[in-house]
Amino acid sequence: MARIVTTSLRIASVSLPGNVRLALAAQIFVAAGVLVIFIVNLIWSQRILRAHHPTIGWHKSISIVFTALYVLIVATLIILITATVQSFYTLRPRTRTIDRALQLYGSTFYAIISFLPIVIVALALVIPRSAPLEKFGHGRHRTKVIVLLIGSTLLCLGASFRTGTSWKHPVPLRQPEPGYFSKACFYIFNFGVETIVVYMYAIMRVDLRFWVPDGSKGPGSYAELGNMAEKQRRDSHTESGSEGPEDEETKEAESVV
Repeated sequence: MARIVTTSLRIASVSLPGNVRLALAAQIFVAAGVLVIFIVNLIWSQRILRAHHPTIGWHKSISIVFTALYVLIVATLIILITATVQSFYTLRPRTRTIDRALQLYGSTFYAIISFLPIVIVALALVIPRSAPLEKFGHGRHRTKVIVLLIGSTLLCLGASFRTGTSWKHPVPLRQPEPGYFSKACFYIFNFGVETIVVYMYAIMRVDLRFWVPDGSKGPGSYAELGNMAEKQRRDSHTESGSEGPEDEETKEAESVV
């Protein structure tokens, strides 16, 4: 939905080139559309950390760090919007220099945020476990890790490209436009990688794979509440007289025997 709004604003901006507000809104949505996936990846990486290391993942300081990251993501977006709007309506060299510095900060910060899930998952896998793995959601735990790493890597690629090109010195209008500012690079590293990630998440049913039971508040809650939810589901199937997938598999196995 965010990218549909972004592309619609870009089409409108091209149709009405004299409308500064449309161009401004389109530029803001280009930067803001991917933030939702950044936050989702952070949440999933935290769940994987809690599954591998419940004592560390559920520690109060870790929760505070993740909350601070979410606040910084929103605050940085506000800073970026303010700097972008101000740069459109001012000609003062000092003000424009400050706005560019703020935009570089925002781009660099979001590149770091896009890379954090990879680091968190890697640490969760490398650090020796002191407790059994607390599995959550549906499907194999290994598949969850692979899906998250692939999605985070693609998003990190796009964010790193945008940040790297932002740090390049501006090219005078009388010189040819560099290749990294071409339309192909813009759509591949902005919309292309995001589209791949969104469709991959939809096909892999991440809504089921990364599901955690309501009321999870500490070590052991994933497994304990997950088992309770599974037991309630089985009881509801038994009371209604319907058979779940596991019952059908058991009957099929018995018939084969």
